[in-house]
Amino acid sequence: FPNTQHTTPEKFFIEACDEGADAVLAIDRVSNEMTLTGKKDVPPSAVTRPICGIMGTIRLVAGMYLVVITRKRNVGSLLGHAVWKAADFDVISYKKTVLHLSEIQSQENKTFLSMLNNVLTTDGFYFCTDFDLTHTLQRLANTSPDFQEMSLLERADQRFVWNGNLLRELAGQPELHKFALPVIHGFIVMKPCRINGKIFEWILISRRSCFRAGVRYYVRGIDSEGHAANFVESEQIVLYEGAKASFVQTRGSMPFYWSQRPNLRYKPKPIISKTTNHMDGFQRHFDSQLLIYGKQTILNLVNQKGSEKPLEQAFDRMVSGMNNDMLKYIAFDFHKECSHMRWDRLQILVDAVADKQEEYGYFMVNSEGKTVAQQKGVFRSNCMDCLDRTNVIQSLLARRSLQSQLQRMGVLNVGQRIEEQAEFEKIYKNAWADNANACAVQYAGTGALKTDFTRTGKRTRWGLLMDGWNSMIRYYKNNFSDGFRQDSIDLFLGNFAVDESDGPTPLRVQKDWKFLTLPIIMLVAFSMCIVCLLMAGDTWTETLAYVMFWGAASAITATIILFNGQDFVDAPKLVHKEKMD
Repeated sequence: FPNTQHTTPEKFFIEACDEGADAVLAIDRVSNEMTLTGKKDVPPSAVTRPICGIMGTIRLVAGMYLVVITRKRNVGSLLGHAVWKAADFDVISYKKTVLHLSEIQSQENKTFLSMLNNVLTTDGFYFCTDFDLTHTLQRLANTSPDFQEMSLLERADQRFVWNGNLLRELAGQPELHKFALPVIHGFIVMKPCRINGKIFEWILISRRSCFRAGVRYYVRGIDSEGHAANFVESEQIVLYEGAKASFVQTRGSMPFYWSQRPNLRYKPKPIISKTTNHMDGFQRHFDSQLLIYGKQTILNLVNQKGSEKPLEQAFDRMVSGMNNDMLKYIAFDFHKECSHMRWDRLQILVDAVADKQEEYGYFMVNSEGKTVAQQKGVFRSNCMDCLDRTNVIQSLLARRSLQSQLQRMGVLNVGQRIEEQAEFEKIYKNAWADNANACAVQYAGTGALKTDFTRTGKRTRWGLLMDGWNSMIRYYKNNFSDGFRQDSIDLFLGNFAVDESDGPTPLRVQKDWKFLTLPIIMLVAFSMCIVCLLMAGDTWTETLAYVMFWGAASAITATIILFNGQDFVDAPKLVHKEKMD
């Protein structure tokens, strides 16, 4: 049922989406007050349009704004509930003009609006009006009866409600909760599949955490609460003739204090903080992981040489330091093991953790509705970005789990292997590659690398070329547009709030002189160098002298720019993330 929005100069009215309900949410555009009224209070003069739901409200420089979902696309149905992907949004100002703003305030307001749109246009917002998408099937099965009585907003897993900040005003008034729609950010795919003539539903849901969210080089490691950067919970679900099974895995940045700020180098060197006590945050992170998921096997896929090596050693040291037999640590140098396109070697890792995978199991309910298995632990995978390498490993572990589930449900016959089911294998591999892509676009700003392997099971030359292209775009974005994206996410999630005073916002940061002059000098010197080469002087020594002079000038300025790399990149302005020394 679509909601309906009625607009008058004084108020917004939003009708509830349940059929036959009289409830209407009234938002006063002057006092910002929200109240519950009935349909009879909507004046006939109001301008009416259908909407798909309320994302929430947010304060910018010009005052309050209402964010609504205006278009949605059906992704499929989960246990009889329609799941939607939000396809379009509208951000509407309570105030009717911006005449009350100064020129500079109006400019800042525009910037904040474009930040908001920057987040809203990132692919991957999903919602369901009558089912809780934020929880795994196992968490939902283990709830108490009063949980079912709660509104979707109250019972949602707060880690995955991306519009939690935008819903703050609504959340404060329980009678308005029916209008609050928790939205998750990540990836969902649902496919009806057939093996041996038996049709089952295969589903993959990735939920991105909104704690310590951001773009890859500005958000690494953990915060003081123990929240890891780029934390994503991925759940693979199978539904067949009333039976259901689910296998959950997690990914997240290495959970201690480290950073890797962009500085114009292709790969900035990761720095482990020397001043903070890592064990506090580390302990906090794993205490909450063990509480939510049970036992953990950590799969650390980073390089065990070069700049990634100290990170691997630190992680190893800290797991030993925690001295907890619920935690198992495995380091697997993905790039070394799989160098020269030897991707079959991933099987080494999958086989090495086979006994753990048996032990952890998966969640399963049979067709009579009886729970026959619970998942007792998860694999927590990470590489540097927790994108490319991580996704490849996750898809292999999920396939092993699926093999067992489908046999138990009677879809696969004894001795049959998933890998041999060509039609299903193709759907499976493409869906996992799409998952990698969605997570990568959300965290690194471009598609994932290595998806040719996930899609085809082989590493191809064309795949390498595409990876090169994506790496180039990632480089540009990481250095020149990610500060803005980080600010956008911080604004959206409420890590930065625009206050009501008319004071200046952090956007008014002036770049210092060298930011403009040095690149100009470098360009001039470089072009002069080329000019002198093309228009030779009277003697070759003269030409050489000119070329050497301008060549040296451009080399020196380039070096100064690289040396001050951090000043030249587009850095976040709104929230000062903890500085690392």
